[in-house]
Amino acid sequence: MRSIRRVTFASVVLAGLLLVPALHGAPNGNAGKEMSEAAEGFLASLSADQRAAASFAFADDERLDWHFIPRQRRGLSFQDMDEGQRDLVWDLLDTGLSAQGVRKVDDIIALEVVLRELGGNPAMRNPELYFVSIFGDPSGSDPWGWRFEGHHISLNYTIIDGAPLAWAPAFLGANPAEVQGGSRAGLRALGSEEDLARALVRSLDEDQRRQAVVDDQAPSDIFTGNAREVEPLEPAGIAISDLRPEQVDQLVRLMDEYLERMSDDLAASRRARIEASGLDRITFAWAGSLEVGEPHYYRIQGPSFLVEYDNIQNNANHIHSVWRDFDGDFGRDLLREHYEAHPHHN
Repeated sequence: MRSIRRVTFASVVLAGLLLVPALHGAPNGNAGKEMSEAAEGFLASLSADQRAAASFAFADDERLDWHFIPRQRRGLSFQDMDEGQRDLVWDLLDTGLSAQGVRKVDDIIALEVVLRELGGNPAMRNPELYFVSIFGDPSGSDPWGWRFEGHHISLNYTIIDGAPLAWAPAFLGANPAEVQGGSRAGLRALGSEEDLARALVRSLDEDQRRQAVVDDQAPSDIFTGNAREVEPLEPAGIAISDLRPEQVDQLVRLMDEYLERMSDDLAASRRARIEASGLDRITFAWAGSLEVGEPHYYRIQGPSFLVEYDNIQNNANHIHSVWRDFDGDFGRDLLREHYEAHPHHN
């Protein structure tokens, strides 16, 4: 399993305008090969019936039909795999997630047992109802993709020309956000996502807070839901150029909490794309209470991406969080470029 790697950032000042620290790093090129090998190994372990359940054409509409609620799903579930096959799924996840990301996913799945202990329907609150779907042929040269999904998890990867160039939508949620009792008491699967953002908004002075806090009431859920495509949200909040240096660092660390869910290759690639699209155009917005245990919401937005987070339901003890790409969800923009360069792949 990969170790967690944190990138060090250096502040940049240009023409008197504070910009976000430089987001360095580039993919080392191994992730695509690792994903293909892991997906091929998983598929090779399956019976004909299992393989039929797990496999879809790349162009199948199922690839875009994602959600984070308990519902009927297509694909192959843990419930329908043996132990060795489940291990191969975790091997596949390890190619797309960091050790930190794997731990979060494992904790979120464990919360299904907590919900069952709290009186949830055993047929619905089932840690084996997490599904793997493979779209296209991971051994070929055409674009392909894969998804791991169940309650409060939806991870969607797109591999183009042998490189995993898209990993959005990427959703993680947690219910309970903090386990109050039982064998997992104290578990906070997404605790850092909450704590880092609250520390940032509390650090703002009065003028900054007027820009950042866009509503005294938190919305009922993330605005983008399970939409297949998203657009920038308004009001945007406070611009990163209006933050003090230590606040810029806080915002970068919060962004890193989301980026570092993914493997090093994918996080580095995303950092490079964010930097290219305009670091000084990143904004942070907050809605709801600043107090622990009360409903709250925030978003981080740049020209190319959106992070949404809320903790509203179940007496503000139920988190939803997602990373979206405005043009790149499911690899749309990259696929368009690929097909323009390789029309025979259409």
